[in-house]
Formats: sequence, C-alpha cells, structure tokens
Amino acid sequence: KKYGITLKPVRANSAEIALRIVNEARGGKTLADIYGGQTTSEALKQEGLALRWLPPNINEIPKEFADPEGYWMGTNFTLMTAAYNTDLIKPGTEPRTWDDLLAPSLRGKMVWGNAVSTSAGAGFVGLVLKVWGEEKGMAYLRKLSGQNITGSGGSARQVIDMAIAGEFAVALQIFPEHAASSAEKGAPGKWIPLRPGMQSVISTSGVTAKAPHMNAAKLFMEYMISEEGQIVFRDSLYSPINAKVAPLDKEFAPSANPYFVLTPKEAFEQMPKWMGIFKELFR
Repeated sequence: KKYGITLKPVRANSAEIALRIVNEARGGKTLADIYGGQTTSEALKQEGLALRWLPPNINEIPKEFADPEGYWMGTNFTLMTAAYNTDLIKPGTEPRTWDDLLAPSLRGKMVWGNAVSTSAGAGFVGLVLKVWGEEKGMAYLRKLSGQNITGSGGSARQVIDMAIAGEFAVALQIFPEHAASSAEKGAPGKWIPLRPGMQSVISTSGVTAKAPHMNAAKLFMEYMISEEGQIVFRDSLYSPINAKVAPLDKEFAPSANPYFVLTPKEAFEQMPKWMGIFKELFR
C-alpha cells in the first residue's frame, strides 16, 4: 500500500513453502520473490535457492535474529508455551513447570499439535533435549508419554481453541498471544510462563535467488524490520524484534521470561530426530 506494489501471498507451513519453491525451481521457473517460515530458510539455502543478501537496516535488529551467513533475517519473535482452561483448572493451581505436567490429575487432559513443526509436540521434544540433554531429557519424555497427551492435526491456534472449548484442560506448544487475545474477549483461557523456560521461535524471511521482482522484494524486506513495519507486526499481536517497538504486552517480550532459542538451523537439522522420538513415544 505504501509503495503501490501488489502482493500475492501464499500461506502454508515452512515445509510446504520450501517444497513448493524447490519444485517450481526444478520446473524452470521461480514464482516467489520472498519466502517466510522458521525452517524454510535453511532448506532453501541447501538447495541454492536463497539469495545471500540482507537489507541495509539489518543492524536495527539483534544479531542473533539474522543469519550469520547473510541469507535470512528474523521478522518477529514468538514464544511457545502452555495455556489452560480457567473453568477446568483453578487459577493458582495450574502447572508451572515441566515436572508439573506429570501430575496424575492431568493424564488424558492435555493436547498439542502432531505436525512436523516446532509449534507442535516435536518442538517440545527438541526443547527438552536442548535444555536437559539426551539422558535426562529422554527420561523425562518417557514419563511424559504416560500422560496420554492427545495429538491434533490442527495449528497451534486450533490447539488452544480446543482447550478454551473445554475439550482439554491444558494446551501445549501454543503462542501466548493467542491465549491473551482470546482472554480479552472473555474466553476461559490463560497462558503459562512454564519453567525452566519457554521455547523461542524466530519467524524468518529472505529473498529467493532468482526473484522475478528483485528490487520490490528487497524493499519489502527492508520495510518488515523498519520501525514502521514492526508496528504492523506488533499490532497484529506478534512480538517485534526491533528494539524501538515495544510489544503490546510487556510479558510477551523475550526479556520478560526465561527462554531457549531453537535456531532455524537446529530445527531444520534436528527435526527428523525430534519427530522420530515424538512418534515413538506419543503416537
């Protein structure tokens, strides 16, 4: 709207976006100018389909939110945590730690996504292994598997909606912004700042190597991390990564809670392992 450029968005998860761009390139035509998603960037880097370029205002965001090799940048920062139904669990008695999720009273009353995604059960597997290591992490996950957590084929938004509807008491691997926005409308849901820490998710974006509208793509990248662009993210309930723009709720800020970063590279390389463990223990 600002520059008079018409956008044609395609919405899908990271794996689907990467596959689509790869297939189009193999067919001899690149249709996408810009890609987004947490693990899309690493997949396209390996295929040689990502442009090594970052906008001139890249220093406006923290270094850890940009690819050290120069292929992708973060556009917004989100946390993955848990939420509970306040009609089914009395506030003040909700689980606050990973160990609390092992309570017998929660058996069969929790839900999470079962997709190949960090915003699903596989992502929680990866987080536990990153924080607690292989031995302690696997011991905990085996105990957690006894809780009969339900796997949903829906998105993280749909998972929390199932808890809000009273189908489950606790929703795992959800975005706190979703819980907060629903609570503002009177829904019986509240998010939990789980300890020892929550998973951080960096939404990344980059330009395709043979973008048909290269200059427009670069302009859009620059806009997304500008102060003006970050206000758009913030007002859409995403946590901005430009320090000049504060989140709508200070509790959404990375500095407000302990968190652990699963980088796009980690997620891309380790997801087959995490998904294998998830299928073995939780399906």
